[in-house]
Amino acid sequence: MDLREALKHKTLIGDGAMGTLLYSYGIDRCFEELNLSHSEEVLNVHRAYVNAGADVIQTNTYGANYIKLERYGLQDQVKEINTAAVKLAKQAAGEAPYVVGTIGGVRGARKQAISTEEIKRSFREQLYCLLFEQVDGLLFETFYDLEELITVLKIARKETDLPIIAQVSMHEAGVLQDGTPLPDALEQLEGLGADVVGVNCRLGPYHTIQSLEDVPLPEKAVLSAYPNASLPAYQDGRLVYPTDPVYFQKSAQSLFEQGARLIGGCCGTTPEHIEAIAARVKGKPPIKDKVVPIKEKTEVRASETKDGRPHLHEKAKKGRSIIVELDPPKKLKTDRFLKGAKALHEAGVDSVTLADNSLASPRISNTAMASIIKQRYGIDPLVHIACRDRNLLGLQSHLMGLHALGIRQLLAVTGDPTKIGDFPGATSVYDLNSFDLVHYIKQMNKGISFSGKNLGESTSFSVAAAFNPNVRNLNRAVGRLEKKIKYGADYFISQPVFNEEQIIEVYEATKHIDAPIYIGIMPLTSARNAEFLHNEVPGITLAPEVLEKMELAGSDKEQAQAEGLSISKSLIDTALDLFNGIYLITPFLRYEMTVELTNYIKQQTAERERKISNGIHIV
Repeated sequence: MDLREALKHKTLIGDGAMGTLLYSYGIDRCFEELNLSHSEEVLNVHRAYVNAGADVIQTNTYGANYIKLERYGLQDQVKEINTAAVKLAKQAAGEAPYVVGTIGGVRGARKQAISTEEIKRSFREQLYCLLFEQVDGLLFETFYDLEELITVLKIARKETDLPIIAQVSMHEAGVLQDGTPLPDALEQLEGLGADVVGVNCRLGPYHTIQSLEDVPLPEKAVLSAYPNASLPAYQDGRLVYPTDPVYFQKSAQSLFEQGARLIGGCCGTTPEHIEAIAARVKGKPPIKDKVVPIKEKTEVRASETKDGRPHLHEKAKKGRSIIVELDPPKKLKTDRFLKGAKALHEAGVDSVTLADNSLASPRISNTAMASIIKQRYGIDPLVHIACRDRNLLGLQSHLMGLHALGIRQLLAVTGDPTKIGDFPGATSVYDLNSFDLVHYIKQMNKGISFSGKNLGESTSFSVAAAFNPNVRNLNRAVGRLEKKIKYGADYFISQPVFNEEQIIEVYEATKHIDAPIYIGIMPLTSARNAEFLHNEVPGITLAPEVLEKMELAGSDKEQAQAEGLSISKSLIDTALDLFNGIYLITPFLRYEMTVELTNYIKQQTAERERKISNGIHIV
């Protein structure tokens, strides 16, 4: 009797964690490689679960794919590791339990870090290894990304008629990290040919039961549940799962009553847990009817931070828009910064932008300064957010705080690595990069948290992304823009450019893109400043003629500043004909320079509009 047929008539017991036991033996390394180097230990774990009453045991191949094995330099041993894993599981199973080949999910929070094509190639290689060894079925487990699971399920269903168990993992009870309700996700998997659909990992029994309460019995497939032993505790530098097997036994009964026909365990579970499950529900005829309570759909309120002013990307689509960067101070004196913000606001800029510890050097919190200038002067600030300094938890909390402060304009950047800044020994977090951050901010605009939880209210962020035209291959840089648009970027802010030809080149390369681009212009202050920017600041390149002009200005500060403004005005003249958005970068809090350039832009814009209204062609 194959696995599908058995599940029609009785409840089957799955096994528990493999890594938890191997870890408890003092082995802390690539667990899948142990199929080769410590095969006896792996065999003993399988036997312990068989003796505990498991009807279905899984091969020790959760991470035995090219992508995950590459972390250990073992990517060329995919076949050997998977082959050994199946042989060990079969040896332990004998004639009784079913042996399913396990393939684990690859993607985590950083969805774009691994392409779909990479996943497909890696999956196929591992799949063929398991199928060649004639497993009794396949188990796809710990998939946080529904798109990834759908992708591999489609491939597997074309390649084999073996039973397939497809299990998702959730950060929050009842909902996937993209906000998809669990019932909808399982229904999709059933429709794509999965024989068993269910959940595993991350959540303990309580939240797993809670999640299944809203899941109706599938029409064709059956349900499975492999919860963690509990929420883990951190003791003496290691994670431990303190759940009592008696509690797990009681929970197994509740899982059975929710319609699960295949019940096992994930992280923290041991043979004692599986024995407890088997004693309670092994072999029971599955339930045939289930009443799912009708719950009122929780509505997501529209954002309350809208103040009637258009977002920057909306303004730049309709006409001229000026934003000015004024970085928070490196020291605690804020007088000059606040005077600058007020002067720029009075000059009529649409937003003052504040970098997030640019060049990995600490400054006063840009959120704090943004809140002050918003409250004091009515400025609509544009706050930069770098992925470098905050993990996922911190990023979501930070964004929720910005929403609460009524700050709506954001620039998502990956952030300069800490090794180039004031504290080269500090840790760069990078749980996300700029692509991921844009995606998650837009998810919050739908009222969905990073983990998929309903936030109760949608945010209303306009999200800018960075654009660096100062590269050898401009087409590749434009390709990144197109990719960022797919992830949800509303508009772009460019690194500063320093010659007219480059502005024209950027326009020609990006004119097919609908999202507005604020072209960056930064006034130079001296020859020394120009040399530093050109030679030491990543992403900035100055033309030889610009360097020469600043050199000719000599050491006279006023003359050098005047030359810097003259160069910027010439660049602005070109940019005004090609881009609606102008992004001015204030050097060293010298806001007088960007105020003057703001006034110049407004004067030139008014002159152009006057000529157009009089029918004069502008060349």
